[in-house]
Amino acid sequence: MRRGFGEWAPPLAIGVLVLVGWQLLIDVFDIQKFLLPKPTEIASAFWHQRRELWPAGWYTFTEALWGFVGGCGFGIVSALLLARFRVLGSALMPYFIALNAVPIIAFAPIANAWFGIEKGSKIFIAAVLCFFPVLVNTLRGLTSVRPSQIELMRSYAAGDVAVFRRVRIPTALPYVFSSLKVASVLAMIGAIVGEYFGGSQQQLGILIKNSAALFQFETAWAAILVACILGIAFYLAVSLLESATMRWHPSARGAQA
Repeated sequence: MRRGFGEWAPPLAIGVLVLVGWQLLIDVFDIQKFLLPKPTEIASAFWHQRRELWPAGWYTFTEALWGFVGGCGFGIVSALLLARFRVLGSALMPYFIALNAVPIIAFAPIANAWFGIEKGSKIFIAAVLCFFPVLVNTLRGLTSVRPSQIELMRSYAAGDVAVFRRVRIPTALPYVFSSLKVASVLAMIGAIVGEYFGGSQQQLGILIKNSAALFQFETAWAAILVACILGIAFYLAVSLLESATMRWHPSARGAQA
């Protein structure tokens, strides 16, 4: 996370070039607003409708946050159980993979029937999207321990709890945080996709859908920009937590060297 200006300069320069090129291409080729609004029009809508956009974004973000907490928490606990009872893991993993292959768009109407069209169904969809990457990565980390490390712990008469606490969980932490960063983005996607299927007018997904239906495309793009900003902030928050938690880990020390 400790980056100097030299590391941030290339992505910032690319962003500026993309925006300038975007603006010029629309003027040169006379691209209609319903196809792609100008960045200046999106920025204007972003500023003038901020009192509508940010409350909607915060509403959606809370759905994503609770879905992230629920899905990631359940995924980590499930991975711990599956790592401890490997036979159970072998039996259940094909079903987890099959469930993960179900398109979330097909699942959203069913979630509305189960939990209603308000926050509950969106939180559930976000949790489902977060659950599988966290489960798979955490389980991989917990089972990637070298056999010699387990044998050494056993030679000191360490029980299963000690093996997990001192060997398996520390080894799995890099995998866990990698999956949490992926899940932070997936949670926002799941919440917004769930909102397309109905709910309160305060939701960001509903705002995007209604703005597009009314040909207010600059507002729809401004709402997408709010979702991007919140998604990036969520990702950076998880990255900061990783940096604070993993200072002792050799990979973190290597990155800082």
